[in-house]
Amino acid sequence: MCHWNTRWPRHQDRVDRDPSFLNRQVFPLCIRKIDLISRHYAPHDCLLNPEKNMSLRINDTAPDFTAETTQGTINFHEWIGDGWAILFSHPKDFTPVCTTELSAVAGLQSEFAKRNCKTIGISVDSVEEHHGWKPDIESYGGFTLNYPLIGDPQLEIVRAYDMLPADTGDSSDGRTAIDNATARSVFIIGPDKKIKATLTYPMSTGRNFIEILRLIDSCQLTAEQQLATPADWNVGDDVIISPGVDDEEARRRFPDGWEQPLPYIRKVKQPEGL
Repeated sequence: MCHWNTRWPRHQDRVDRDPSFLNRQVFPLCIRKIDLISRHYAPHDCLLNPEKNMSLRINDTAPDFTAETTQGTINFHEWIGDGWAILFSHPKDFTPVCTTELSAVAGLQSEFAKRNCKTIGISVDSVEEHHGWKPDIESYGGFTLNYPLIGDPQLEIVRAYDMLPADTGDSSDGRTAIDNATARSVFIIGPDKKIKATLTYPMSTGRNFIEILRLIDSCQLTAEQQLATPADWNVGDDVIISPGVDDEEARRRFPDGWEQPLPYIRKVKQPEGL
């Protein structure tokens, strides 16, 4: 950085005599220093290169990829097609909590199918290791592992989804579940390939897939209508008219009126068929 407080006194007399001295000498010096700083730190500094370390957020496009899975090679966006999908990650094969989760999702496939939602898991190991893990998953809950599990031994996908730092490296060899502890996320992705919701759990807490189904229900409902869902909402419960819908438009859409416990909360019955 250019330290004006230390350099200015030395040059004050010169500037007083020749105001152009700033433009000719001091400013170029600062520019050269900034250039040197940027060259040194640019590959690593998120302040100088914010795009390199941007976290994925709701409404971002889910990163596309081609990968090997337990059901063959897929291109992620093509695999999603025109429906919904959840991608949920695991830090390592043969981990106890993850085994129970993968089994639970296998047992809920009919529920995900009702919602036109595909499921896909990813674990930071190879597909070959996944195949070795598969019998344990199936024996635990008694359900066939009937959805794909992505192999990511080079950590490319977990890094693309910001589940591990960008400088983690490019191999899962020698890495433990603790090393990959942050690879415990769920991404709900819509037909437009946008991220609709994310959840991240610690390794010690099994994910509640009934809650994830409820979240998908809410995301699908609110994607189709200008509605929102209150706390603890389940399908069939009352919903909230979006603040973006004014009263005139709300009366047209909901001629039977609404309950208004607060000036900014308008609750109506969930529309039939949604």
